[in-house]
Amino acid sequence: LGDVYKRQNMDSCKITEDALSRLNNCDDPRLKEVMTSVITHLHGVVKEVEPTDEEWLQAINFLTQVGHWCDDKRQEFILLSDTLGVTMLVDTVTDPKPTGTTESTVLGPFHVHGAPNLPFGANISKGQTGEPTLVMGRVLSQNKLPIAGATVDVWQASAQGLYDVQEPERFPDMNLRAVFHTDKNGCFGFCTEKPAPYPVPTDGPVGTMLKALGRHAWRPAHLHFMISAEQHISLTTHLFVKGDPYLESDAVQAVKDSLIVDFSLSHDSAEADQFGLPTPYYKVQEDFVLATAN
Repeated sequence: LGDVYKRQNMDSCKITEDALSRLNNCDDPRLKEVMTSVITHLHGVVKEVEPTDEEWLQAINFLTQVGHWCDDKRQEFILLSDTLGVTMLVDTVTDPKPTGTTESTVLGPFHVHGAPNLPFGANISKGQTGEPTLVMGRVLSQNKLPIAGATVDVWQASAQGLYDVQEPERFPDMNLRAVFHTDKNGCFGFCTEKPAPYPVPTDGPVGTMLKALGRHAWRPAHLHFMISAEQHISLTTHLFVKGDPYLESDAVQAVKDSLIVDFSLSHDSAEADQFGLPTPYYKVQEDFVLATAN
């Protein structure tokens, strides 16, 4: 048996060596570096786990199903990356932010291109089924000067915990999504409904995986922001609702302390009249500081 084990071990090492040697003619140094690491670690997992043929096929079928669930409104592979902590790991190792700038976090699977450009103070909630909320903010440079003309792409789930693409019969297009542009003082503002915690989609293969692992699928309530400006590094981030019960166990590990903010209850009738809101309403105010592009 010892001789058989040694022979199998040598054979497995030779297979890995042969696979790596086939990269010798790759002219792209970065691609060669990445694929060398991928092959080495993937072969290492196989040697450690020793999957059966049935388990290997199950893994192939799982990834195939993840691909089948992807379309222009849902990205199951991003969801898989998010729930395995890979997205936040990539964010951490590849996108360090200078001190004093706003921290980034995951994009998520539900960003949609082509959201409407709306003016300052517009209400992005078509259904207005949740608690009225006013969001005010500024986009600043590293030296805390206002950035005029910055693009602020916002989106969120409803008070029922669903994005518009998850309930197309009710909201055919672009509910709780918009693009704003900052004024000369770097300011933007919009009305919406207070977001609620919600589970990531569990009707697909990623949901099946979470259930098999005994994991919950919940995310804390948050607003999404994608902010860009000339001569600055674009920012993808969230604002999380302070006090949410899932801040410590976010299914995608995306919470950072600096992104947790107060949604305070306001009784300011003059401001409510200005934005067409009832009183009381929730209000959140936050500055976003962009890093200067090199």
